[in-house]
Amino acid sequence: MPLYIYKAVNREGETIEMEREAADETALLMLLQNEGLLPIRISPAKSRPLAWLKLGRSRSRISQKQIGLMTRELLTLLQAGLPLDRALVVLLELTSSEPDLNAMLGKVLDAVKGGKQLSDALEAQNGVFSRFYLNLIRAGEAGGALEVVLERLTEYLDRSKELRDTVTTAMIYPAILVLMAMGSLLLLLAFVVPQFTEMFESAGKELPVPTQIVVGAADFIRGYWWTLVPLVFGATSFVRYQKADPVRRLVWDGWMLRLPLFGDLIIKFQVASFSRTLSTLLTNGVPLLGALTIVRDTLDNRLVAEKLGLAAESLKRGGGLTAPLMEAELFPSLAMQMIKLGEESGHLAEMLERVATTYDKEIKISIQRLLALLEPVLIVGLGIMIGGIIVSILMAILSVNDLAF
Repeated sequence: MPLYIYKAVNREGETIEMEREAADETALLMLLQNEGLLPIRISPAKSRPLAWLKLGRSRSRISQKQIGLMTRELLTLLQAGLPLDRALVVLLELTSSEPDLNAMLGKVLDAVKGGKQLSDALEAQNGVFSRFYLNLIRAGEAGGALEVVLERLTEYLDRSKELRDTVTTAMIYPAILVLMAMGSLLLLLAFVVPQFTEMFESAGKELPVPTQIVVGAADFIRGYWWTLVPLVFGATSFVRYQKADPVRRLVWDGWMLRLPLFGDLIIKFQVASFSRTLSTLLTNGVPLLGALTIVRDTLDNRLVAEKLGLAAESLKRGGGLTAPLMEAELFPSLAMQMIKLGEESGHLAEMLERVATTYDKEIKISIQRLLALLEPVLIVGLGIMIGGIIVSILMAILSVNDLAF
């Protein structure tokens, strides 16, 4: 769906400016009015000048970690026998040191005391909670099993966080190596090489080509180091610009899936996320078609989400889930066979959970293999670059000595 930027006034008289997906401007207008907001301006995100530079501004300041802890604490309080409103009061006391979360819980408590369902109160918090989270809460309320849903939701959030933490932790060491390599090269070019430049110039002899390249790079860094900042800023802005428009985002995400080594890891990550989210929704009574629509919004890669749209269209026509996914040829064969078996046996939710568990392990193994390859490549590459600089300087020194004799 298209992405829109809206500015509105809430019941407390506060002005908010955020981004949101909707079928069209009219649908978004009706949605905001139903939530008690007074829209002031609605415009497509891609038409806003330099909108990609401010994408982070509209994001909630409440982190996923805070939401996970809040969900666990709410589950514990409800299991202890407290009614919902009393549990929310206790949560307010527990989060007094976290202003943003505390303020949000205060609004939720007021809405619940006013007669609203918990899911409706959470949905009114302007994008703090995902559609997946809200639909699970709504399904639990409809079935009278809010505690069961909160427990499953807590397990889901914990597993998702564990998977993200595994990827993040694994990338710390390579990131440090890259930073060390760049720092070492800059140190050599900016401070070490210039020490020899004066001696080379006074020799009166043309330097070897490798030395000329190194000296030229050193002169550029010393004279134009300030251009590195706008270059980094420009590259970051370009990436955000590409991702701000749905069409360009689709091309970009397709290119990411074709990356050597990393593309396979991204696909496995998407399979694990898709399987776990869909399994959790189906287990809690959300219909397959509605669950598939929700899952599309939770995936990071828009190309995979587009292919899931084809599966949703197949379900609307009375078809199955497996056939369009197989035609898309995005998911690995093992995952597709397991999903097909689950669909044919009537145990799709259980099989999807197995797929998620399987690919969680595959992701960890793939990361270990990738690091086993990446670390020596970075170390050897750093050695070659530093060695090249040193050799080029030695070549120049030897040529100067030849001239002296």
